[in-house]
Amino acid sequence: MKKFAFIFPGQGSQSAGMGLDLYNNFEAAKKVYETADKTLEKEISKICFEGPDEDLKATINAQSAIVATSIVALEAFKSQCDIKPTITMGHSLGEYCAMYCADVMDLETTIKAIQKRSELMDAATKTTKGTMAAVLGASIETIEDCLKEASTLGLAQIANYNDPTQIVITGEVEAINKACELIKERGAKRVVPLAVSGGFHSKLMNSAKDGFVDFVKELNLKNATIPVITNVDAKETILASDFTQKMPDQINSSVMWVQTIQKAIEMGIDTFIEFGNGKVLAGLNRKISADITTYNVYDSESLKTTMEQLTVGV
Repeated sequence: MKKFAFIFPGQGSQSAGMGLDLYNNFEAAKKVYETADKTLEKEISKICFEGPDEDLKATINAQSAIVATSIVALEAFKSQCDIKPTITMGHSLGEYCAMYCADVMDLETTIKAIQKRSELMDAATKTTKGTMAAVLGASIETIEDCLKEASTLGLAQIANYNDPTQIVITGEVEAINKACELIKERGAKRVVPLAVSGGFHSKLMNSAKDGFVDFVKELNLKNATIPVITNVDAKETILASDFTQKMPDQINSSVMWVQTIQKAIEMGIDTFIEFGNGKVLAGLNRKISADITTYNVYDSESLKTTMEQLTVGV
């Protein structure tokens, strides 16, 4: 018997047109978008379907658009298939979809939480000058040494442990630019500046974290019905009280995706289903382990294909 994990992508996975096919073909998908539009008091569905890209990339829209679309894919799948996950997890923003999947929050609460998160993070970018870069083909030790050296110019730290060959760094502009130079000099395969509005998953987001603490305390969170492996520590999380602490902490902490997937593998998970636009996590997972399989659900065709492949031997 296969053991399944349901996984959800984060910011950067968005593109105009996402979710439209599911909206047109599944009533369950349509209801999610309708709830999101009503909760946000704006047509986030229209931004998903039509863009423009400038609006869709803006943090204030991107986070709720991605979360809504991932949950749309999940609910469309659930309406057609009774496969249940053993655990769930999400990459950064995607962790909110994982909490929804594990019944920690209902749909309206999830949308409200992510909207507040995006507002606070957007506000933080207005008062700090941060940036991020992806580093490919450099060791953790080399990256850490370069960040330490560059930190004389400002804040510089690791944002994401994406896969064994890809680390994202984050911090103040001058320090990150210097770190990029040093990392290139020390033999990295590639260093790619990211088109982001701030230094996410760093201490530059402290004000966003602080603002989120009291907000989260007022949310109606429940204990998870299945474990969520959380970004901040790559540990199984079930208690509502733990989510109350980890949700703010995630904003200014590293995303431990490699460690999260490794934890799932240790638990016996061999099959992952990624819900949401694109195949970002499937790509990362291939580099983390060749012994696992990741399927994708992002439109009606991929849903059909995934179901056909999964029902063999389940």
